Amino acid sequence: MTGRTFASDNNSGVHPAVLEAIARANEGHVHAYGDDPYTQDAIAVLRRHFGDDAAIWFVFNGTGANVTALSSVMRPFNAVICADTAHINTDECGAPERFTGSKLIDLPSGDAKLTPEQVRGAVRGVGVEHHVQPRVLSLTQSTEYGTVYTPEELRALADTAHAEGLLVHVDGARISNAAAALGCTLAEITRDVGVDVLSLGGTKNGLLLGEAVVFFDPALAPDFAFVRKQSAQLASKMRFVSAQFSALFEDGLWLHNASHANAMAALLAREAAGLPGVVITQKVEANEVFARVPAEKIAALQAIADFYVWDERTAEVRWVTSWDTTQEDVRGFVAGMREVLGG
Repeated sequence: MTGRTFASDNNSGVHPAVLEAIARANEGHVHAYGDDPYTQDAIAVLRRHFGDDAAIWFVFNGTGANVTALSSVMRPFNAVICADTAHINTDECGAPERFTGSKLIDLPSGDAKLTPEQVRGAVRGVGVEHHVQPRVLSLTQSTEYGTVYTPEELRALADTAHAEGLLVHVDGARISNAAAALGCTLAEITRDVGVDVLSLGGTKNGLLLGEAVVFFDPALAPDFAFVRKQSAQLASKMRFVSAQFSALFEDGLWLHNASHANAMAALLAREAAGLPGVVITQKVEANEVFARVPAEKIAALQAIADFYVWDERTAEVRWVTSWDTTQEDVRGFVAGMREVLGG
C-alpha cells in the first residue's frame, strides 16, 4: 500500500524542505560524531526555543531518546511513574527496563493523562530498601490517545513530582502537535512548567529520522555522551540528523506541519462522527482520532486506507493524520467508509 494512509504519522514521507537540508549537508567533508557546523547550528536553533543553557543531544529514534534520557538520571533501583498507555510501557519492547534496569510503575488513565493525586499515591516505600525508589515521572505530550496536557496541568504535575523528589521527563514524540493545539511555544509546555528532560520528536512531523534529548539543567546528565554512545544512539554522520532539525525548527515549519496534521484530524473526526456505527471515543486535540466501529467491518475499512486496531476487544481503532494528509485524503476515506457502513 503506497498511498496516504491513516495508520501512523511514521508512515508519511519526508518534507521537501528537510530533504533539501539533507542534500545541502551532503557537500564536502566535515568531522564525524557531531563535531561539525551543522550540528552546532541545529543546537543553536533549538536553544532559541528552549533556552541558551539547554543541553541538546541528537539520537536516531524515539525509543533511543526515551531510553537514553531516562538512563542518564536513574539508577537500577529506581522507578519511573507513567500512564499505562505510555509508549515506554507498551511499545518499546521493554527497552526502558532493559537499559535502565529500573521498574515502570504504570497508572491507569482513561484519557492517557495522569493527575497529581495519582502521582502522589504512587510514591511509596521511599527510603525502604525492599522497594524500588520512584525517581522519574514520565508524561507523554501529546498523549497516546491524542489528548493534550495544558500548561496548568503540566505545572501541577511537575510541582507535585518535584515535591515528592521526582524528576519530570516528557516523551515529546508529538509535542509539536500539542504546542500547535494549545497555541503555546515549545518552552511554555516544557521548561516554563518545570519539565527537567524532554525527548523532542521530529520523525512524526516531517523528518527522515532523528529525535533530540533536551536537558533543561545540564547538570542532570554530565555523562550523557557516554550513555548515548553505549546505547548505540551516536550517529557517525551526525550532520544528516542535525541538518533536519535546523530545517524543521528554524523558521516555523514544525508548527505549520503540526497545525496542518491537527486540522486534518479534526476534519476526519467531524466527517466520520456522523457515520453509522462510528463512535469517537476520545477528545480530538492533536493529530489522532480514536473511534469504535463495527468489528465485522474493520477489514473492509482497512482496505480503503490502512489503519491500526487499538483494542480488538472493543473494536476501537486509531486514525492518525500527518503533515502531508490532504482534505482529499480525508474525504476520500470518509466516502469509502460511508459505502461500507451505509448512511
